[in-house]
Amino acid sequence: MVLFDENSHQTLAEAAAVAFCVFALVTVVLLAVRRHYRRAMAAAPESEHAVLNIARRTKLVLFLPIAIYIGSRLVVLDPELRSFVGGVGRVSGILQLLFWMGGLIDVLIDRYRHRRVQTDPAAITMIRAFRFGLIIFMWVLGLVAVLQNVGVNVTAFVTGLGIGGVAIALAVQNILGDLFASLSIVFDKPFEVGDLIAVGDDVGTVERIGLKTSRIRSLSGEQLVYSNSDLLKHQIHNYRRMYERRVVVRAGVTYQTPPETLERIPLLVRRVIEETPNVRFDRAHFAAFGKAAYEFEFVYYVLSRDYDIYMDAQQAINLGVVRAFTDDSIALAYPTQALLLQGESLGAARELGRFDLLRKRGE
Repeated sequence: MVLFDENSHQTLAEAAAVAFCVFALVTVVLLAVRRHYRRAMAAAPESEHAVLNIARRTKLVLFLPIAIYIGSRLVVLDPELRSFVGGVGRVSGILQLLFWMGGLIDVLIDRYRHRRVQTDPAAITMIRAFRFGLIIFMWVLGLVAVLQNVGVNVTAFVTGLGIGGVAIALAVQNILGDLFASLSIVFDKPFEVGDLIAVGDDVGTVERIGLKTSRIRSLSGEQLVYSNSDLLKHQIHNYRRMYERRVVVRAGVTYQTPPETLERIPLLVRRVIEETPNVRFDRAHFAAFGKAAYEFEFVYYVLSRDYDIYMDAQQAINLGVVRAFTDDSIALAYPTQALLLQGESLGAARELGRFDLLRKRGE
């Protein structure tokens, strides 16, 4: 047997000692880390918790083949035996690396989850789904690496996996589209739970953001259910992120209004707007000659996104403008038409009017 024929007792002892020292060192360090982890959980900073949490994923049963493989490098072995020991050691190393990577993923996702749980509780479902998909992807890659190390030809396996993945993706493309749309909503955050949004003709408050659908409570009370992909295809108005509301008002006065009065109208409107609370005046102008009136345009900002405050301010300004116009004898215009008749047309119209009057009398 090559193991005893080609190696002295001293060499075998040194190899065994190296393997034992590696395994013992890992065991001692791991036990110390676990003991410190249990005592430090209540007081240690978050960064220390992360390191300790990853270290806890160390598996002693996986380090035993690794230690044997390291010790075997000092002795002469049969090619078949060396290949077997090396393969087992590499597989154990790959599996241990996967456990460490899983711990790192959990630490990073937990940190992100703790930051989002207060501001966006609905993101927890998406975060868990993202973690699950990432762990599955990592272990699939690890399985491929393990099969490669044990001598399996993974080319056909990877090819079949790719073809199967394409077939599955085509079969569930709508579901995957909604899933990726939900991830886009969570990470890009066009809206969050509790936001008042408008989607097309519908306005409501976001109640839930799921993996496939999002639910909105409309102003009239019913619940609207949108698939996430369809929701992102629409233009979304997020009223919760509106810090102020721009209001444009157009009003007309009669064409009998003298020029001096027209000059005073912007000043009157500006005074009314500036006296209204929670409002910032922007401009007031004589804008155009309308079909039946001189048209003015007034622009102001309501310094709140609250709809009730907006309506109160608009009502106060409208009433103030009406009072100011009444006090200054300014007549607001309304749609009218004037028919002007001259010459023969006027005489014909008079005769037609007299004929209608005689007919009504029975003459």
